[in-house]
Amino acid sequence: MDAFYASVEIREQPELAACPVVVGGREGRGVVAAANYNARQFGVRSAMPIAEAKRRCKHLVCLPVRMPLYVAASQKINEVFYRYTPEIEPLSLDEAFLDVTASEHLFKGAENIGQMIKRDILNETKLVCSVGIANNKYVAKIASDINKPDGFVYVSKKKQQQFLDPLPVSRLWGAGKVTQKKFSQYGIQTIGDVRNQSAVFMQSVFGNLGLHFLELANGRDGRRVSPERKTKSISHETTFEQDVDDILVLRAYLTDLCEQVAARLRMKHYLAKTVNIKLRYPDFKTITRAVSLESPDNNTDILREHAVALFNKAMQQNKSAIRLIGVGVSGLINSNQRIEDEENPLSFQLEKQVDMFEAQKSNSILKKQKNIDKIADEVNQRFGKKTVRRGRSYHK
Repeated sequence: MDAFYASVEIREQPELAACPVVVGGREGRGVVAAANYNARQFGVRSAMPIAEAKRRCKHLVCLPVRMPLYVAASQKINEVFYRYTPEIEPLSLDEAFLDVTASEHLFKGAENIGQMIKRDILNETKLVCSVGIANNKYVAKIASDINKPDGFVYVSKKKQQQFLDPLPVSRLWGAGKVTQKKFSQYGIQTIGDVRNQSAVFMQSVFGNLGLHFLELANGRDGRRVSPERKTKSISHETTFEQDVDDILVLRAYLTDLCEQVAARLRMKHYLAKTVNIKLRYPDFKTITRAVSLESPDNNTDILREHAVALFNKAMQQNKSAIRLIGVGVSGLINSNQRIEDEENPLSFQLEKQVDMFEAQKSNSILKKQKNIDKIADEVNQRFGKKTVRRGRSYHK
């Protein structure tokens, strides 16, 4: 999807169509979660502090995030996908890989399927998407990005190298600023230049990452599309256009991701037993950290509390900039099952004994938090222009 959050907001407020618009906050430490293409002309981009975005664009329209609205739009888009294939691997609310191999003969080829998907999404959601079609995930991803917005790029297997070779090395997954500078030192500017290097040279200069770059430069990516058969986990992640080392910005994104995950849990009537975070560094090293909850939950504040604790500990161990940040939950159970368990008097005997007054206090706080989530979900889903959002998305 093209500038997804901003596009959904403009759909709801058509009078903003010609304006530079960002979603992510209004004041203070807010960060840009999405910027429409009018805003990008001024150098405004995702993960940029709102204050900096306003300095670059004096007439910038800044809107708060309304996650339930975007979740609902994403569900409509997924309904379109399932008309053409069940082989769908969602990456986030606004991006997915589809394997249409088995359905090509039904719809006269992958290229035709891509065109029909674009048409259906536009007609049914009033939103514009970009489609990339190729033999593997890596090339398809680049193809989907290359002509945004409203792009459509089909790369046949025969013309794969013709497509890849002229592209800059920045298009290689994992090639951050430091790596790009090193490529430049050796006179390597394009993917074609990388492809012409030997495996010995690439490994000697870039380590095992060099072999990874060489595989991509040759258009090789063996990963399969992995559809969600049964929901075992829910996660959201954000890849930054530029590496981010500002802790406040990263915490703001972490809160935003927790809100997305919690909203989906409640919408699907799930509770989660485990919270995890995912961090990817500029050198493409990726770590995950997880913690088990005392009891399954879908409350935003509880998920955020544990995610932030994991994040803080990880950042203490490695203070490097971050390329990607993600939040996920697993160990899902149906919330109706939890209600049945709570109504079972025998279950009380299995709980850890706590002070009665502390338990009452804790239950009171938890009840308030759940009411906040319930009211926020209802308001955000019912009223187009009234938003309830946690201020923690923009603060420590």
